[in-house]
Order: sequence, then structure tokens, then C-alpha cells
Amino acid sequence: MIKAAAEQGWIDEQNVILETLTSMKRAGADLILTYFAKAVAAMLKR
Repeated sequence: MIKAAAEQGWIDEQNVILETLTSMKRAGADLILTYFAKAVAAMLKR
């Protein structure tokens, strides 16, 4: 859903991915499995 909306130009993909993962962590997740793991790791390295 995030990828499709980003391809249409409706959202900023990076910001939505980071916000989604952050909200999961704030909600109490101890572990998050995601298709975006490599992309997030690259974003956080910068």
C-alpha cells in the first residue's frame, strides 16, 4: 500500500515508512519484521 501510494505521488515514501515503523515501536513492538528493512538501514546510515 505504501509503495503503490508513493508511485502515484500521493505520499513521501521515506517519511511514511519511518513514521509507520516508529509508530509500531511506540505501540510496544519488541520486534518488527518488514520488507523495508534494507531501505530503512540505508536511510539511518545517512
